Amino acid sequence: MTHQLPLGIGSALILGFCLGMTGCARAPVGAPAAAPIPVTVSYPVERYVTDYSVFTARIAAVDSVDVKAHVWGYLDRVHFKEGALVKKGDVLCELDPRPYQARLNQAKAKVRQAEAQLKYDEAEYRRNLTLVRTEAVSRQDVEKSAATVGVDRANLAANKATVALRQLDLEYTKILAPVSGRVSRYVGTVCNLILAGDQGGGTLLTTIMSVDPMYAYFDVDELTLQRVRKLIREGKFHFKSADEAVVPVSLGLASEEGFPHRGTINFADNQVNAKTGTLSARGVFPNKDEALTPGYFARVRVPISPPHTALLVSERVLGNDQGQKILYVVNDKNEVVSRPVRVGARHEGLLAIEEGLKPGERVIVNGLQQVRAGATVEPKLVEMPGRTPKSETRNPKETQMTKSQ
Repeated sequence: MTHQLPLGIGSALILGFCLGMTGCARAPVGAPAAAPIPVTVSYPVERYVTDYSVFTARIAAVDSVDVKAHVWGYLDRVHFKEGALVKKGDVLCELDPRPYQARLNQAKAKVRQAEAQLKYDEAEYRRNLTLVRTEAVSRQDVEKSAATVGVDRANLAANKATVALRQLDLEYTKILAPVSGRVSRYVGTVCNLILAGDQGGGTLLTTIMSVDPMYAYFDVDELTLQRVRKLIREGKFHFKSADEAVVPVSLGLASEEGFPHRGTINFADNQVNAKTGTLSARGVFPNKDEALTPGYFARVRVPISPPHTALLVSERVLGNDQGQKILYVVNDKNEVVSRPVRVGARHEGLLAIEEGLKPGERVIVNGLQQVRAGATVEPKLVEMPGRTPKSETRNPKETQMTKSQ
C-alpha cells in the first residue's frame, strides 16, 4: 500500500533539498589580475639639426673647350700627351708655319716699299713748298704733292696693319691651350690638313676639361623651392633675399658614404620649367683631389630649413592607425598611451617628430605587438635604437635626453 505525502509537504522537501545542494556548492573565485607586459622604452633624442632635401645631380666641368685652329694648315707637331693635365698657354699643336712666314715677309716688304715712297713724296712736297715762293711751280703742284703724301701715309698704315695680321696668323700656327685642365685624345694626326674654325666649323683637334673646381647641376621641385623661399622671406635663413644667399650644399658620389664634398650654390635659374615643375640649380665644389669627373651622377644635399632643435626617434617605433602615424608612449602610471604624431625629415638614421611628442617622454621601442592603449606595462629603459654619431651643426645649448645613462 502506497502512502502519499500531502502536496504542500512534498513541495517543501524538494525546495529544501535544492537549497541544500546550492548551499554546498563552492562560490566562484574572481580572475587574477593580468601581469604587466614587459617592454623596452627609450627617451627621444633631442638634437640640433637642419632639414635637407636630396637631389640627383650631374657633374660638369666649369670650363669645357673644343680646341680648334684659328688658321688652316697642315699639322706639323703634337706636343701634348693624351689625358694629361695642361696649363693655360701651353703649346698643344703646331701647323706648318712656312706659308704664313712667307706672307709675313711679303707684308713687311710692302711696308718698307711704302715707307720709301712716303719719304720720296715728302721730300717732293717740301721742295714744292720752297719753289712756289719763286713761282717756279704752281700752287696746284704743291697741293698735288701734299695729296700724294697723304695717300702714301694711308698706304703705309694699311701695310703695317697687314703685317700685324700676318704676324697674328703666324702666331696662330701654334695652337695654345685656352684653359687649364685635362686634355682628351688628339683627333688629328701629323700631316693632316687642319681647317680653321671659320671654315665649316673647323677641325676638332682635342678637348680640354677644367678639373678644379667642378659644377654639379640638379633640379629642385617647386614645393621645396616654395618652402625655402618662404623661409628666406621670413628672414629665418639669416640673409635678406635669395640673390644674397650663400647656400651651403654637400655632394656624394654613388661609391661614397654620405656627402663628403662641400660646396655652395652659385646659380639658380630665373623660372620653373613648366613641363617638369622644377628649377635648375648649380653647385660649385672644390676638386683638388680630382674625385669629381665630368659626367658622373651624384647626390646633392641642400638645406631647406634653418638649424633647429628636434626630437628624433627610430623609424621602427612608429605605428600606423588608418594612415595616421602613431607612437606608443608610457605615462607616469606605466600605462600605454597611443599618440598621433607628425613625422618630419630623417637625420642620421632617425626621424624627426614635429608634433605629438614632448622631451623626456618614454617611447616604446620593443614589444609593440603586445601592447594596446590603456595596457599596463613593465618598462625597461634602453638607448634609442638606430642612433648614429652626430655630424650636424651643434647648438651650444644642445642637450640629449640621457636619463637612461
